[in-house]
Amino acid sequence: MPRSGPPAKGQKARKSNAKRRADGLSAPPPPPKAKTGRAKVKSAPKGAPLPSKADLKLFLTSMGGRVGKSEIARHFGLHTEQRPALRQLLSEMKFDGSAKPVGKRTFAGEAAGAPVPVAAPPPNVAPGQRFKPAAPGRAFTKTDRGTPPDRNGPPARGRLPRRIEAEAPEEAPRPRPTRLPETAVVEVFGTDPDGDPIARPVGWEGEGRPVIYMHPERRGQTALAAGERVLAKLRHITGEKYEGRTLKRLGAVEDRRRILGVFQDGRIIPTDRRQKAEWTVPPGETGGAHGGEIVLAESLPSTGFGLRPARIVERLGRLGEPRSVSLICIHAHGIPELFTAEAEEQAERARALPLAKRTDLREMPLITIDGEDARDFDDAVFAEPEGDGWKVVVAIADVAHYVTPGSALDRDAWARGNSVYFPDRVVPMLPEALSNGWCSLKPQEERGCLFVEMHFDGSGTKTRHKFGRGLMRSFARTTYEQIQALQDAGGELESVPEGHVGRLYGAFRALLSARERRGTLDLDLPERRVMLDAEGNVTAVIPRARLDSHRLIEEFMVAANVCAAEELERLGQPCMYRIHAPPSEEKYNSLKEFLATLGLSLNPVGQLQPRDFQRLLDKVKEMPEARMVNETVLRSQSQAAYDPDNIGHFGLALPRYAHFTSPIRRYADLLVHRALIRGLKLGADGLSEPETARFPETAEHITATERRAAAAERDAVDRYLAAYLADRVGATFAARVSGIHAFGVFVTLTETGASGFVPMKALPQDHWIVSEDKRSVVGRHSRQVIRLADEVEARLREANAQTGSLVFELMMGGAPARMRGGRKRKG
Repeated sequence: MPRSGPPAKGQKARKSNAKRRADGLSAPPPPPKAKTGRAKVKSAPKGAPLPSKADLKLFLTSMGGRVGKSEIARHFGLHTEQRPALRQLLSEMKFDGSAKPVGKRTFAGEAAGAPVPVAAPPPNVAPGQRFKPAAPGRAFTKTDRGTPPDRNGPPARGRLPRRIEAEAPEEAPRPRPTRLPETAVVEVFGTDPDGDPIARPVGWEGEGRPVIYMHPERRGQTALAAGERVLAKLRHITGEKYEGRTLKRLGAVEDRRRILGVFQDGRIIPTDRRQKAEWTVPPGETGGAHGGEIVLAESLPSTGFGLRPARIVERLGRLGEPRSVSLICIHAHGIPELFTAEAEEQAERARALPLAKRTDLREMPLITIDGEDARDFDDAVFAEPEGDGWKVVVAIADVAHYVTPGSALDRDAWARGNSVYFPDRVVPMLPEALSNGWCSLKPQEERGCLFVEMHFDGSGTKTRHKFGRGLMRSFARTTYEQIQALQDAGGELESVPEGHVGRLYGAFRALLSARERRGTLDLDLPERRVMLDAEGNVTAVIPRARLDSHRLIEEFMVAANVCAAEELERLGQPCMYRIHAPPSEEKYNSLKEFLATLGLSLNPVGQLQPRDFQRLLDKVKEMPEARMVNETVLRSQSQAAYDPDNIGHFGLALPRYAHFTSPIRRYADLLVHRALIRGLKLGADGLSEPETARFPETAEHITATERRAAAAERDAVDRYLAAYLADRVGATFAARVSGIHAFGVFVTLTETGASGFVPMKALPQDHWIVSEDKRSVVGRHSRQVIRLADEVEARLREANAQTGSLVFELMMGGAPARMRGGRKRKG
């Protein structure tokens, strides 16, 4: 009896068939394919929302046979990223009995013999159109997954076969969803101060930009990291804010890169001037973005040929709209923009403070002095003569009362570290209900405050000080320009006692004399102010005036900050010092070489004092190179930082210094307030032990956030300047050479302070050689020399508001240098 078994395969089958042909027999026909009992499903366009349990149950029942997750996804037009959510939905239906598992990977609806309802139509079928579901029980084959290869090439992933596309009815417009489903795939993009993840939904095409605040992982599980995706159970909190709990971790997406740019003609043009390459967006990966929109995208796997592909994950707004420049800067520098729902709710619950045990300062004529464009008022001042000296009071908004340690407000404030100021908006450290409300010293409104009362002799030397917690009422909101005009004209403020402005300036002159004796560093580098109209367009870029009223407030604030550091040391409390180290030896040597080219010198690095720099700046004040010297001296300085260990402040020539005067916009000041409250026993909302323990970490964090904010603010001004100059391409400007590098020359315009680049190929035809010290560039043949700080005429060739870059060419001999291309071939 012949041995039975499975049919021969591979080489054995070929040998058996050859033997049969040799014996005159034909090869056996292939065995018939076994019917799987799985229903054939028509596809629907991708990108539809997750079906409800009722729709899914109706679909399973109508098919009559076994249906797998792939067929379900294809019928309802689900993305690959939605598969985990579908699995979770099917799992829930399995437990509640609405879906019956058949085998390991398939499901069925009602039991055989039950009445079969009509299947729910796929999302692309409009009401009233005819829809014919697939026949129940039809076998599913690979040809149903897409068009077989043909001369036109394979279809895009997820695309319907051509013959089905031609027959499919046009998709009816569907309203965009406004709420996230109960379960969704989300991707972590950051963490809050406690290390808890913050996520965004993957593939969201609905209204708004939802943010999900994820719960910590279970004990024993590693924390979620940025870039990791999870299937999450979501609970709506308020607005666009959700709470999320991990159902299943899906892992991180490999080879991913975040791209910020403008979507145009199927491509993403980066907004970072350092990124030259564009990205292409494949069909189906646009996320609903339209041309001219600012988008966030993530890189996709690349074939290695042509532009790299990317998928758009978030639409931020249209380029050119008001606030679009600051929007780019916010996302480019990773600045937190949204507050948690808990923090906003806590801020909304804030109320006015009673007098209680506070010192009553409501009759003291304290006034605020700020810029015309100031958005918050956190300090008020008062001065009066006291014998031969002066009494000065500085009152600061009592932020510590509202932002208590460990609260939601505290966590959000810590994450930001400080407010960020753009020409068209502020990204505040605290919600508006506090920053522009209860913590803003508005005129004629009672506000809680921490104050310091300082006493100085006639020479400006402090004799004593006292801190307290009070209740105040600002008598007037004034500006620097207003106070300076009153002082110059001998005028008076209507709402304060006569002579108030004069007394402020009297105290200022005493403090200024003490500063001059100390020998501090006072750089003359005016800031640029961008003027915008109501539509957000740049109308002018002007330097901010440096008035005595600015210096008055600066001296009062410095004195108060010194008192805070001294008081905390006296009390034995931890202090978040503001430190500034002397220049490093490397920076000192570079500065010394530059000064030598101008015939200037400095003391040796070990003997260097701030007054040495000030003498140098006073010496060059009337020289053409004055601005360049100021900028070079600034670059030679160390960056100021926050640190719980004190090394002094070199620039201010102070042995101890801390920030006390701006707790609305700087987290460091809030910590100093809490330390004073604890040390002076002014309340139960002082510094906590956990806060004290993480002072080193906090110092590093808020130093980084301060530098991030400064970079974002500079970036915004550069972009606004480029937008302002875009209409003046071809115009010639007076400029000064501000930098020389191997690849070109940097120039700074005298009119606006805008900086731009002159590439080497934009210099006259010559072989240009950069000196070893990078202080000059010399033409080998023409012997022309371009030196650092030279006054030049620069013609604007390109102004790119999208990246903030400006490209110039130098006018040599009254004519622009001819742009040179590559070397020409002979013959």
